[in-house]
Amino acid sequence: MTTLSLLAVTAPTRVDPVQLFMDADIVVQLVMLGLVLASIWVWTIIVSFSLRMGKLKTRTRKYEEDFWQAENFDRFMAERGTRDVPSARVAQAAVVEWRKSTKGEVRDREGLRSRLASAMESQVAMEADDIAERLNFLATVGAVAPFVGLFGTVWGIMNSFFQIGAQESSSLAVVAPGISEALFATAIGLFAAIPAVIAYNRFSHSVERFEAGLHRFADRLHATFSRQLEQR
Repeated sequence: MTTLSLLAVTAPTRVDPVQLFMDADIVVQLVMLGLVLASIWVWTIIVSFSLRMGKLKTRTRKYEEDFWQAENFDRFMAERGTRDVPSARVAQAAVVEWRKSTKGEVRDREGLRSRLASAMESQVAMEADDIAERLNFLATVGAVAPFVGLFGTVWGIMNSFFQIGAQESSSLAVVAPGISEALFATAIGLFAAIPAVIAYNRFSHSVERFEAGLHRFADRLHATFSRQLEQR
């Protein structure tokens, strides 16, 4: 049996990721392992963020509908509280500022309007920052993972060339396994990066839309307080 025939018999018929990992150099293995862990964390964020945004949107929409139908805002807010509802915390920030500024005679109405707007704007920004806090990891993985995988590929190819020199042979049987393991590191990097980039762009858009909704709620509440201020 010729050498080519022997290679054809022993060569694997399909890619085995586990075998590629086990046969890889220790450095490439560490790169692969890190990228796999990053990918798992990315998908954990994707699932948890999707569930959280769904709940927040439902609670916020229900709260705002009931809020504008309430006859007494103070009583409504006391009964419903502010737990896990961003709109409720925005309203609470406005109410706290209103009560502080209207304890006595209101001499500077424009100043009060400005403080109300500032209090709600600050709370809206805090809510948006809190929601988007974990999205930074998606952006980091999306930007860095391909280069980490490329590092593993370069290291694996360097190791393959070293094997060529050590065995004094440049046959495909010598270099192919190392190159396959090296390229597998790049594949894992892309596997981690692509979902991270897609999810980051999609979730960032969702956060921006949610923040815009909070701004609309704050503007409407600001107009309500302004009308009350004119009646004092």
